[in-house]
Amino acid sequence: MRVVVLTGPESAGKSTLCTALAERFAAPVVREYVREYMEDLGRDTCLSDITPIARVQWQREQAARALQPPLLLLDTHLLSNHQWSMALFNRSPAWIARQLTRQRYDAVFLLSPEGLPWQADGLRCQPDVAQRWAFHSALEQWLSTHQQPMVHVEGDWQQRYRQIEAALTRLLATPVRPAPSTR
Repeated sequence: MRVVVLTGPESAGKSTLCTALAERFAAPVVREYVREYMEDLGRDTCLSDITPIARVQWQREQAARALQPPLLLLDTHLLSNHQWSMALFNRSPAWIARQLTRQRYDAVFLLSPEGLPWQADGLRCQPDVAQRWAFHSALEQWLSTHQQPMVHVEGDWQQRYRQIEAALTRLLATPVRPAPSTR
């Protein structure tokens, strides 16, 4: 099984790309739970919302992993929950960082904030590209510090799709290495 994440700031194309890639590779997608949560909530996010959002996101990822599909696409993962908590509240529940450091991914596609227009949708809050670059940089810093297999993705929608499609095709053509022993 190969597990890959699409991450990045708002309006970077994560959900749209996951949908197209899921169709191309016949792969399941774990969608971004925070949207469901916030649409049902009817108010702005507060710090106490981060843990329930992140727990459901984590549970959905683990449930999808348990099915062992050849390729699993994650529209987001705990890093986004962590980074949004840091961006909005200047802190994040400690358990999120602990879980993130224990989980490995075959590729993390970090999408650039430039190349696609920002689109308001009632939940997004970073219309300024400088804010999205700051968010992107924080994601990049975390991924680099924790030696995650990061792939930078840029360009318009078609360019992003082609970059990720080619990388996934290469990834799926290579043998899966056994996980390191935890003894």
